[in-house]
Amino acid sequence: MMGITGSLTPDQLELFHSQEYVVIESFASEDEISGLRKRMDELLTQFDPSDSSSVFSTTNQQHTKDDYFFDSAAKISFFFEEKAFGNNGELKQPKELSINKVGHALHELEPLYKEFTYSSKVSSLVSSFGYRRPVVMQSMYIFKQPGIGGEVVPHQDNSYVYTDPPSCTGLWMALEDSTTLNGCLWAIPGSHKNGLVRRFVRGENGVTYDQPSPSYELKDFVPIEMKAGSMIAIHGDLIHQSFENLSPKSRHAYSLHVVESDGCKWAQDNWIRRENMPEPLYAP
Repeated sequence: MMGITGSLTPDQLELFHSQEYVVIESFASEDEISGLRKRMDELLTQFDPSDSSSVFSTTNQQHTKDDYFFDSAAKISFFFEEKAFGNNGELKQPKELSINKVGHALHELEPLYKEFTYSSKVSSLVSSFGYRRPVVMQSMYIFKQPGIGGEVVPHQDNSYVYTDPPSCTGLWMALEDSTTLNGCLWAIPGSHKNGLVRRFVRGENGVTYDQPSPSYELKDFVPIEMKAGSMIAIHGDLIHQSFENLSPKSRHAYSLHVVESDGCKWAQDNWIRRENMPEPLYAP
């Protein structure tokens, strides 16, 4: 694999395989964090909300029929928070405090994000999980805005980024401290053992789930608080979620979803439809 060796220690790997997530502290430097945030500030300044844009919500899936959402697979697109607009349809606060996320091809189209995504530290982390020819299928900058940052309902990453056999690992890096107050991740340790419970499937009438969501007990979830610069790797079948951010502090993060392209087939009914797979992080 071009000399790439896994960066996780045996203890970290053991932890990952037991609970199916592991947090790597101080993964990114302060300079890397500030660089990614500064560049996103610039992209937001350039963004014109009057251009076609969409509302992102995991509780209301209206966006899943619009072309802006589908086209975002190969673009840098901006999605508003559900609670960003007043009854008159106007933004209630500046656009910089109204965006839910930017996605889904930052890692391919934006040089600074591509440089970080294809860095040796990301490749070494991914190599720890045994990938032979890993590709990043989507990237997101997530804001979790103060006061209006919407909840993300319990889900599994393999539902949205499906290969046969399933191979997704989510990489989620805190760009600000992530706490129970501003909407940190919560997960059910070991919940991957039940396998994938449903898929997010694209058909002629948009995208729908092929099964209803199971119900989960809040007591089974544990909070995963993280310092800025920490990275969490998440097994594709792990049940995780985040709650609304009702605090005055945002919770910025950069998220990647990695799949295996060697021996795993990209499902044609994924919401992302690609004629060509992205450039691999590394190859045999």
